Amino acid sequence: MKVRLAKTAGFCMGVRRALEMVLGEANKDRGAIYTYGPLIHNQQVMKLLETKKVSVFKPGDTVENGTLVIRAHGIPPQERKLLKATGLKLIDATCPRVARVQALIRYHTGKGYEAVIVGDKDHAEVIGLKGQGTGKAHVVGSVNDVSELPEAEKVIVVAQTTQETQHFEEVVGAVKRRFPEALIFDTICGATRNRQNEVRALAPHVDAIVVVGGYHSGNTRRLAQVAESTGLPVFHVETDGELDKERLSSLEVVGVTAGASTPNWMIRKVVQEIESIRSRKERRLGRWIRRVSKIFFQSNLVVALGAFCLCHAGSLLSGRSPDLLHPALAFFSVYAMHVMNRLLDKGASTYNDPESAYFYTRYRMPLVFSGVFSMGASLFVAGTLGLKSFLAMAGLLFAGSIYSLPIVPLSRRHLWRYSKIKDIPGSKTLSQALAWGAVIALIPLLEPSATALAPSFVAFFFVFSVVYVRSALFDIFQVQGDLIVGAETLPITLGEKRTLFLLRGIILAGGLALAGSALVGFTASLSYLLLLCYITLFLSLLAYEKRWLHPGTSLEALVESNLFLAGLLGLLWQWLK
Repeated sequence: MKVRLAKTAGFCMGVRRALEMVLGEANKDRGAIYTYGPLIHNQQVMKLLETKKVSVFKPGDTVENGTLVIRAHGIPPQERKLLKATGLKLIDATCPRVARVQALIRYHTGKGYEAVIVGDKDHAEVIGLKGQGTGKAHVVGSVNDVSELPEAEKVIVVAQTTQETQHFEEVVGAVKRRFPEALIFDTICGATRNRQNEVRALAPHVDAIVVVGGYHSGNTRRLAQVAESTGLPVFHVETDGELDKERLSSLEVVGVTAGASTPNWMIRKVVQEIESIRSRKERRLGRWIRRVSKIFFQSNLVVALGAFCLCHAGSLLSGRSPDLLHPALAFFSVYAMHVMNRLLDKGASTYNDPESAYFYTRYRMPLVFSGVFSMGASLFVAGTLGLKSFLAMAGLLFAGSIYSLPIVPLSRRHLWRYSKIKDIPGSKTLSQALAWGAVIALIPLLEPSATALAPSFVAFFFVFSVVYVRSALFDIFQVQGDLIVGAETLPITLGEKRTLFLLRGIILAGGLALAGSALVGFTASLSYLLLLCYITLFLSLLAYEKRWLHPGTSLEALVESNLFLAGLLGLLWQWLK
């Protein structure tokens, strides 16, 4: 079945920020962590936090030490004073957009205004907003409540950040009729507005809409209401297990969106479950093609084929005559390292890609066999290239095999923070890029017929930079699952913004190196063609930053396509030469 996923589905900035702050603190393992009320309105995430020893602090609880996190909804000033008096370490995870509304209320009520808050009076965010008004803030839930507001000369109107836009405009109209001089501040969060507008835009192109998110989440319920207003069948589910497959099977295209408190892994599970439903209108050939393509992606055959293509381009860039042995070496070694590490390290994949995690569990033995076979095949190919190549390949495979295994003795682990190579911050991205670069550009230097150093090092940097950006982008897509298991990937260590800035710098450096090497005669004119790879990598970054594509199959396919593009450009250059 075809699925159209809303671009902004999932965590909003405030929720993501709060969860990252809590998980970051939990991974430091410095004592008990408490959240002041449920961190987000999602039962599955709250249960997951319990496994990380994060508890909910409730009014009246007595806690002597630990860390207390103020959730994204914010709290009233009087409650903040009480929390400070507990002596607990406070972490303020109030959403910056909520904090802005709080500041507006504080400022204007201090100037003599009465504040009108359009929202749900029992919602945690609204309670926090009302507390900023020191008795001069009033909550309005509907147009009918406007008549109950007290008389006032100066009035401001703000919105709960997750309010439905049309509802806010209706209430504002009623307030303006009673208080014509009222100041209106549309404080509905952009993420909320975008989600609602996306649902309306999605409606003409789908047969039904599935809304994923907690039943107790106000913004998710409102999203479902917006979906219902389109007249389409709407399915509000918390998990993939709640999908009505019988009703969905009668449809052809299903739209999926999610509330601001829904994590990526839950969205992916729902999308993958819907895609697995056999639509009565879907043709057998289309279903077969989709199933085969999934197997290629999940088994790492796609990335191995990408390495094959990238190696062809790297060989030409190094000045070597193209052959099949070196691309075959890249194919088998990359496949072996990816499969074996995936089998040894299943933690984060459970959250980042649930369907692939299930695939690796179900087909564990065939994958183990194929991984071992590929190791042997890569050693055999390296052996045909010479003894030095064989030893270098054996060393790389050994290093790749122990990447996810403890290498520090149990009796000494208390002296060293990292017991595995993968525990070192940013090691995953760096090790993948170095391994690919070594296999494609450096091992050939060990052969008797080795080419000049300069073009080989240019080829190494090209491969290294392309793979580094690819790997780091996938780390960004998978940051939620990595945070849960405590993996210190590049975006977790540096932060998303700094990582993206670094990747743009690497793309720029790679482009300059390619163009410069061609200008001085180190490499052939192929360098100019391969600049397209950096352009498509930059477009992949932009597609993520601008949310043109949601992290998932389409965006991942766009990133992987750069590897195949390099090989195609190499073939094109050979044909034109």
